[in-house]
Amino acid sequence: MNSTAVERTPAERMRLRAALIERIGGYMTAHSIGLAAELGLADLIKDGIRDSKELAAESGTHEPSLRRLLRTLAAVGITTEPEPGRFALTDVGAQLRSDSPDSLRAFSRVFCHPSLFAAWAGLGHTVSTGEPGYDQVFGKDFYSHLSEQADLSALFNEAMGEESRIAAGQLAAGYDFSGVEKVVDLGGGDGTLLAAVLPRYPQLRGVVFDSQSGVAEAPGVLKEAGVTDRCEVVAGDFFQDIPGDGDLYIIKSVFQDWSDEDSVALLHSVRGQIPESATLLIVGTVLPETASPEHPIMFFTDLNMLVNTGGRERTESEFRAMLAATGFAVESVGIGAAGPLSIIKATPAPDSAPASGSAPGSGSDSAR
Repeated sequence: MNSTAVERTPAERMRLRAALIERIGGYMTAHSIGLAAELGLADLIKDGIRDSKELAAESGTHEPSLRRLLRTLAAVGITTEPEPGRFALTDVGAQLRSDSPDSLRAFSRVFCHPSLFAAWAGLGHTVSTGEPGYDQVFGKDFYSHLSEQADLSALFNEAMGEESRIAAGQLAAGYDFSGVEKVVDLGGGDGTLLAAVLPRYPQLRGVVFDSQSGVAEAPGVLKEAGVTDRCEVVAGDFFQDIPGDGDLYIIKSVFQDWSDEDSVALLHSVRGQIPESATLLIVGTVLPETASPEHPIMFFTDLNMLVNTGGRERTESEFRAMLAATGFAVESVGIGAAGPLSIIKATPAPDSAPASGSAPGSGSDSAR
């Protein structure tokens, strides 16, 4: 039955109207959270209740306007206002603290950055043509632009480390590395994943492999984890040349960056260079075969990759098809096995001849 033909009470109609308006205003929420992260408001509030006048003085902002921002953040569950003009953090808002082990402050700053908002303004172009809005708005691809912005590049790497932290801990705790001697993290970014894995397995040696800018922060992260002596940091292009002596290869949150053509080229490159006895773990989002309101973040991420890089998230059947086409056999698919992410375990298929694919254009190896 057509929903417009259903008789609804005034209260039901108001509820539906509010639900749509709230979704329309999502960009307002994002701007508000992004500014709160940029100003470091969560660090200023910390564990107590702070007056908006004090916060304005410390953040260098206009107090009446800051108070209205903080009220709006309270309305969406980032802060609370227990007394007029006085604000505290919720558990959700505490993730904007830079000193939180679950911090998403850098992540919030990146994904609420003006360049990404500008790219999303090109969504109509993307949907009409299939071309990234980022390229259309800036005249260059995302990673080329990122490489020209040193501060944004550093912030992006920090944000991807934050995004990886929970999944890295889940992978370290949930996957059995006891029979592995050398693990290679392809597109390993700042080393967050191996910094979580290596301390649990003293026998394990590792390699963080990514582009030059991608691995820039890795030495510091590995040093803090106390695993510098067991982990190399190698810069390179995994479409061209990767370390070929690993037992286990991990590719986390990378395929979402690339089109199907480029992803197949990457898998061909990996298949042609790793040992026949090696195992490949793909750690990332695996979309349900059909969309539903239960998984909104996955589908927003999919569309975000289309807008910014031309990449995409994939379903289990799509991953299986790509792996089969590039000489891999899927052994298992663990949905949600790495916290918010899933784990696909594959090995070189018997009697599959390694093949090479055409490499894509320049860009960072990693989405992290």
